[in-house]
Amino acid sequence: MWWLIALLIVVGALMLVIELVLLPGVTVAAIGALGSYGGAAWLAYRNYGAGGLVVVIAVVIVVTVVATWFSLRAKTWKKFALAEKIESRSGEAPGRKVKVGDRGMAVGRLAPMGMVKIDNQNYEAKTTGGFVDQNTEVEVVGFENFNVVVRSVK
Repeated sequence: MWWLIALLIVVGALMLVIELVLLPGVTVAAIGALGSYGGAAWLAYRNYGAGGLVVVIAVVIVVTVVATWFSLRAKTWKKFALAEKIESRSGEAPGRKVKVGDRGMAVGRLAPMGMVKIDNQNYEAKTTGGFVDQNTEVEVVGFENFNVVVRSVK
């Protein structure tokens, strides 16, 4: 019967590792690990008495600590981590073509966002405050995310 107790402890440790590495949170693997450990403890008590129960609890504690330590080591996580760098972009920032101080024209009303045309190129723009009417000359004063920040030229 000792082989069944050992098997339950090993299955519990494997489920614990699965829980820690693959399925974080309280899931079926954590409940399965607790059930396996509990089953091993119950079988040890039933077949070997209180002495067997103490031995199984000690073994479960040692196995759990070792499995947790092994699972949470940095080298273990490197096997699952993405090692490649992603160099792509979601869109090109207007700051590469447009410079602070460039002037353009409001294509539509900026209230406070809209489109401006600078060097025959349309850009999404945001005003520094207030509204800018259509066909008003604007000046670039900065950049915010992928938007050009402009103010009206008076």
